[in-house]
Amino acid sequence: MAPDPEEGGETVQEEATSPAEVEVQADPAPGEKVAELASEGESLKPGGGSTPAVGADSSSHEGLSLNYEEARALLGRLEFQKGNVEVALRVFDGIDLQAAIQQFQPSLSDKTPSKKGRTKSELPSSVPQNNPASLVLEAIYLKSLSLQKLGKSTEAANQCQSVLDSVESMFQNGTPDIEPKLQETVNKSVELLPEAWKYAGSYQEALASYRRALLSPWNLDDECRSRIQKRFVAFLLYSNVDWNPPSMAQQIEGSFVPKNNVEEAILLLMIILRNWYQGKTHWDPSVMEHLTYALSLCRELLILAKQLEEVLPGIYPRTERWSTLALCYYASGHKDDALNFLRKSLNKLENPNDTLALSLAAKICSKECHLASEGVEYARRVIALAESQHLKSVGLHLLGRCLGKKSKVVSSDYQRSLLQTETLKSLTESFALNRYNADLIFDMGVEYAEQRNMNSALRCAKEFIEATGGSVSKGWRLLALVLSAQQRFSEAEVAIDAALDETAKWDQGPLLRVKAKLKVAQSSPMEAVEAYRALLSLVQAQKNTSRPTKDLEVIDGSVSEFEIWQGLANLYSSLSYWRDAEICLQKARALKSYSATTLHAEGYMHQARKHTKDALAAYVNAFSTELEHVASKVAIGALLAKQGPRFLPAARCFLSDALRVDPTNRMAWLYLGKVHRSDGRITDAADCFQAAVMLEESDPVECFNSLS
Repeated sequence: MAPDPEEGGETVQEEATSPAEVEVQADPAPGEKVAELASEGESLKPGGGSTPAVGADSSSHEGLSLNYEEARALLGRLEFQKGNVEVALRVFDGIDLQAAIQQFQPSLSDKTPSKKGRTKSELPSSVPQNNPASLVLEAIYLKSLSLQKLGKSTEAANQCQSVLDSVESMFQNGTPDIEPKLQETVNKSVELLPEAWKYAGSYQEALASYRRALLSPWNLDDECRSRIQKRFVAFLLYSNVDWNPPSMAQQIEGSFVPKNNVEEAILLLMIILRNWYQGKTHWDPSVMEHLTYALSLCRELLILAKQLEEVLPGIYPRTERWSTLALCYYASGHKDDALNFLRKSLNKLENPNDTLALSLAAKICSKECHLASEGVEYARRVIALAESQHLKSVGLHLLGRCLGKKSKVVSSDYQRSLLQTETLKSLTESFALNRYNADLIFDMGVEYAEQRNMNSALRCAKEFIEATGGSVSKGWRLLALVLSAQQRFSEAEVAIDAALDETAKWDQGPLLRVKAKLKVAQSSPMEAVEAYRALLSLVQAQKNTSRPTKDLEVIDGSVSEFEIWQGLANLYSSLSYWRDAEICLQKARALKSYSATTLHAEGYMHQARKHTKDALAAYVNAFSTELEHVASKVAIGALLAKQGPRFLPAARCFLSDALRVDPTNRMAWLYLGKVHRSDGRITDAADCFQAAVMLEESDPVECFNSLS
């Protein structure tokens, strides 16, 4: 017989014709080969029909003892290694697995099957030194592999299952110290079984096979177990299989039990990463890719950031790691942390020309006035590096947003006017490059509205609603606020009602808030109270229910319970329902102890009751709590203006500072005009009164800043 390629060894020269010579001379059919090989093995057995030689020949004859199953296993493996899959399959079909296992059961329990005193070099190399049952089990595994290659996946899975069932039945008391060849066959069979079920389309069986492979004591090595875990993860995440939890028998008391396929995949990925940290397996970048996808589905980006930070240095380039961490923190709402990572990545010594990082940094900066100047620089770098019209349009869009924020914090009217002009210019240029960007249309509408160009703002609002099919609530809010600024309150309410019909229940909070304010503007306070009650019920229901996964912009625009109680307090105060107003303020204080809005409402109540000193103290406290709180500055200026001529300079100072922060505050212009009139500046007073009248005609029920 030809030497086994996996066993090696020298060929023993026999006087009788060896099986290998028979094969070379005649190459008979597989059945005839097996018959010859088996009959010769039987003839050499002690007690068989021939008398063995003495001395060294005795050991050779004993080593050549083969039965029918072993002969088929050896010949089938030889044909499989030659690539004759169909021939090998016909040879393997003649093996009776159960009979072989019963016959070889005693030999499998021996941990040292070789005879005492005999070395490996003394054994005849023509006969493998494997345990007999190991040969048969390997043959069944190769049969499964042959069936798999021929497209008979179900039969392959059944054959592979029989191998594992046989091993399980032989080792009821745990995994013994078995020989390497048998362990290798077990490892391969464990890996093959779920793959065969997958190709057969039997996904539930594949799911059960993966769990059996990982939970049963197969004595798998770390690399083999890791390969199975990674394939199981891909199966759980991307196969769209009907998932069911592990059976109670597979669950350990006190251990974590996943609730869905994604949680089970994440658990496996965490185990793989832990083994890598401990040096048990090699690094595989696909593990982090799968984990990124799985945690993104669960919106657990902070956990992903933690895992990325724990990856040892040298695995990822540090700029790539910083950029990914920035994305994770940004998606989790930790925008300051995200910006810090982006600053490190965009350092001139690292990767200053990364357009993705520059765009994200500019987007973060465009949300805050104090970061607007930094965002302008990032956006201009994006435009300079843009190699396509799309990227240039993105850069111009971000530049316009940053310039708009910057215009709100500059000190002079000239600078503000210049920045507002540049803002609209950038947004218009961006729109010329990409006319189908709905977010760009929305931002243009908000900018037009803030500059009191209501006709252009109304056109943009309608275009945004048409572009999004009315499915985005902020477009309806923009339309309603623009209509309210044009004093078309009934039409604005119709727009809000239409939006409520098109919007999911969880997203109706901002719309209900606008509706309540529209009712107040139409002198329908009781209907406004009902709208606030509906809004309060919605927010409290959201607190008691796990909300579905939402987009970040929707979360940022949601309504807090504090805002509702504050709005009710202001409404009751305007109606002089002081007791109800005080109750609402107490509710608001319980949610936020130190709030400029709440302190301002307290000052308004004191002022309405003619408690001037208490009112002034409350307004000052509100101003001290939030230095840029416009309403408190206006209230302080108005109160000081009533205290006599010597307080007029202080009043003018507070009112001018309020207009620096919010140039569109009509009450600040009104009281400043009164101060100028009391001070004898009639021309300045007239200009202020004219500005107040113009702003009153275009004053929305809610500030346009709430949209951005």
